[in-house]
Formats: sequence, C-alpha cells, structure tokens
Amino acid sequence: MDFAKIFLKPKKEDSLLRFHPWVFSGAIQRVVGNPKEGDVVDVYSSGNEYLATGHYQVGSIAVRILSFEGEHPDQAFWEKRISEAFLLRKRLGLVDNTFNNTYRLVHGEGDCLPGLVVDVYGPTAVLQAHSVGMHMVRMELAQAIVKVMEGRVENVYYKSETTLPFKANVDSENGYLIGECDDQCLAMEYGLKFHVDWLRGQKTGFFVDQRENRSLLEKYAKDRNVLNMFCYTGGFSFYAMRGGARLVHSVDSSAKAIDLTNKNVELNFPGDPRHEAFATDAFKFLDDMEKDKYDLIVLDPPAFAKHREVLRNALQGYKKLNAKAFEKIKKGGVLFTFSCSQAVNKEQFRLAVFSAAAISGRNVRILHQLTQPADHPINIYHPEGEYLKGLVLYVE
Repeated sequence: MDFAKIFLKPKKEDSLLRFHPWVFSGAIQRVVGNPKEGDVVDVYSSGNEYLATGHYQVGSIAVRILSFEGEHPDQAFWEKRISEAFLLRKRLGLVDNTFNNTYRLVHGEGDCLPGLVVDVYGPTAVLQAHSVGMHMVRMELAQAIVKVMEGRVENVYYKSETTLPFKANVDSENGYLIGECDDQCLAMEYGLKFHVDWLRGQKTGFFVDQRENRSLLEKYAKDRNVLNMFCYTGGFSFYAMRGGARLVHSVDSSAKAIDLTNKNVELNFPGDPRHEAFATDAFKFLDDMEKDKYDLIVLDPPAFAKHREVLRNALQGYKKLNAKAFEKIKKGGVLFTFSCSQAVNKEQFRLAVFSAAAISGRNVRILHQLTQPADHPINIYHPEGEYLKGLVLYVE
C-alpha cells in the first residue's frame, strides 16, 4: 500500500535521527500525496532517505512517529506494541497483584504509541485517543488489548470527546467498544478501594499517576491534620486516613468530585468521623482557613498551563497557590505540592515554589523530589513526556 510522503527541509531530520517521535509542521518542505488527518504517512529527508512512519495531523505537531524501522501499522503491529507495554507492567509487579488492579497500560510516547493512553481498572480498560490517527484505529486497539491481556480485561471503554484536536471533524462519542461494566465496578490501589467514574470523570476517571506519591504521603500522615486541596475523588485523603491522620479535610470546586470523595472514604472507612469534604474554590478556602490548623497540606491542582502561550500566568498561579500554603501551614508542617502541566518543566516549577517560600519568609527544606510512576514511562528521546513534578517540603 502506498502512503503519502512527507519530505523535510534540509537538516531538519536531525531530531528523527535522534529518535524524537514528533515532526513539527515547520520542518516540512513538501508533501507528496494528499494525506488526511489521521492517515499513516512516511517521512523522508530532503535527500529522499526514509526516516520514519507515523500518523499525520493538522497542527504544530504534523506527524507522530510510530516506527523508525519501516513498519506500517496493522493488527499485528498494535498487538506487538501493546504486548510490549503489558510485559513492562508485569515486570513492575502491577499485573495479577492482590492489592492493586489499577495501572496505566499505555503511556503514549513512553510506550512508543504516541497519541494513545490506556488505563486499567480491574476488568475494564479505558482507552483515550489524543490524535485522530489513534481514534481511527480505536477498535483495532481495543481488540488488541483484550487479546494481549488474556482475559484480564473484559471491557474497553472509549473516552476521547475532550482529548482529540478541537478542529478534528470526527465522531468522537464516548462509549464501550467491547463489553460493558455497571456502576458497581470497583478498582483497588495498594489495598484501598475506590469508585471510578470513567463515564463522566476527569481524564480516564482517576489520577493513576499519583499512586506512589499517595503511598508516600501515608507515611507522613500519622497524628497530623491533613488538608487535601483539589482532591478530585479523594485519593490522597484515604491514604492519609489509613496512615493515622488525626483529621482529613478534602476540598474541590466540583460538587460531583466531592460526592465521589465521600463515597470512596465511606467505602474504605465507613462511619469514620475524621473526614470532612468541602465543595468550594481552592483559593477562597485557603484565604479563609484558620492559620496553623493543618500540618500536612496537599496541593495537586489541575494543569495551569496546557500550552506555552500561558506559561507565565501558570507560573504566577503556582507561586500564589504555594505562597498561601506556606503562609497558613503549621510550624513543622509538611507540604506535598505538584504540577502536572507539561509546559512547565522541573526547574520552572521549583523556581515558582522557591519564590513562594521566599515571599513567606519561612525556612523550607526539600525532603523529596517526585515524579510520575514507572507505569508512566518517559521515552529517553522524548523528555517532554516528563509532565508530573512534585516536591515534599518541610516548613519550619
């Protein structure tokens, strides 16, 4: 089968020769053929040398690379890639684990499948396409997942209405591709149970990427008053409770998130009076809250910067948020603070937090520098894949 050919400008092949999985539109000299968004294309140097094969798309990233070896994706290709991703999760001890049935199976470029995210919640996989190319092969991907996982996954839910390019003219309606799961499906993480709303919730329904950081927080929670800001469905909250926290308060602007937080707390700690949840604006809550009330605070906001155009405002937001926490946290308190904005790198986030500490005038020490877990691998040739940054700080 003949595919459209993308020819690069002279010297623009260097990034592909270093195995970076993106071709930017500005690097393209000419296009032979008439590719539509989502089509498979071959990429060539200006000297007509084959470089890679990938999905074509309209935008600043013009091609997401699937192979540097001349492979053209068919069902066997998808099965091979997903099998490799599954093998890694098995080696990480996340598969067939009595205390954990929740993990990321496919993490885009980190698993050589750019534009694709798959999270597993027990018998259900939630598939999310971030490119039209992956959207076009969603059924092939779902079939490959079920086959590769040998009965461990029975249902595949497709959820891409909010992740596909805004201008893409495709039918991206959410729904089950294979099987179906009722509302009684529960997921488990380190022995804690939770409801996952993949039908209406954010991302794939749960923030799988904070698993190890939640587990770390549990070790700091004993006898502390804990505030979990931007709690979503309460992940950090019930780890804090199991860790022996004196009280745990969960805050989110979404009433639906707070409702799910309360259900998850009740699922793990029925009738426990230590927990209370508040549906309110985070900055207002921080402004109004009593000083020295909490000695463990979690700041895990949604991405403040999804694009570099708003980077400056995002950094100001992180500075303002952390400055307020430094102002209010009790002496000897511990602050878990995060950024999931891909456009914000580690140094920029750390500088924003440093600036917030300087504003507060308090002595602050870094205890841990956190990132995403191993089932969210970072392709060494694609440093942009390191999106989650976190610091654990001791505040005197």
